[in-house]
Amino acid sequence: MSGSLTVVGTGFLVAGQITPESLACMRGAERLLYLVAEPATKHWLEAECPGAESMHDAFWEGRSRLEAYEEVVERILAPVRAGRQVCAAFYGHPGVFVHPSHEAVRRARAEGFTAFMLPGVSAEDCLFADLGVDPALHGCQSFEASDFVVRRRRVDPRAALVLWQIGALGVTTYSVAPLWNAPGLALLVEALSEIYPAAHEVVVYEAALYPVCEPLVQRVPLADIGRAKVSTYSTLYVPPARQASVDEGMRSRLGLGVAEAEPS
Repeated sequence: MSGSLTVVGTGFLVAGQITPESLACMRGAERLLYLVAEPATKHWLEAECPGAESMHDAFWEGRSRLEAYEEVVERILAPVRAGRQVCAAFYGHPGVFVHPSHEAVRRARAEGFTAFMLPGVSAEDCLFADLGVDPALHGCQSFEASDFVVRRRRVDPRAALVLWQIGALGVTTYSVAPLWNAPGLALLVEALSEIYPAAHEVVVYEAALYPVCEPLVQRVPLADIGRAKVSTYSTLYVPPARQASVDEGMRSRLGLGVAEAEPS
């Protein structure tokens, strides 16, 4: 079979975070389909790749997200099945909270086509840079917010916690305005309050979309998350609530000194 699929990410900051590898794939594709978050990236992408086709019209007010995702997957696969070299571009990282990208690759491979995904820059990568967080220092746990609440996920308060899409808890349909679900957010605060003190400082975060803009960084007590500016794009960063203890026996067996086992 001659058709193929490459899935790439555009990162954020318009074209500022796309990798050279991903850009080359976009330029070399016979068909380029894309989903991006804002108009500046759309205009840049269409200028770089004339003939690029947006899939944003698969989403409309009140439509089931799963129905829209299914349409996106099939629109990506149609030219692949017709023997074309296809590139599908999504904003951010193409494999982070992008159901259609994974499903398109899975179906293409199942049908015998060559399909793969290239890495990109995600909101979490931006968060680590903007907040000065090293996930290796204390460890890091990551969950989608609705999943965290519904499945009652167990977390270690001695490690950092990242919760994605905190404004979209329980939301299953598409909305043009990036509004947030206040009752769902209240449930999230309730669940977190079982683990962390009400006064524990957390960060409501959104990566910058334009080079001239700053990221949205709101540091608030856990109990006041509902008073912050929240959208469906918001990510919540919860720093460790306390220091993890050291198993002295394990440290000794590893031959580590204090400085080696407890980086500052």
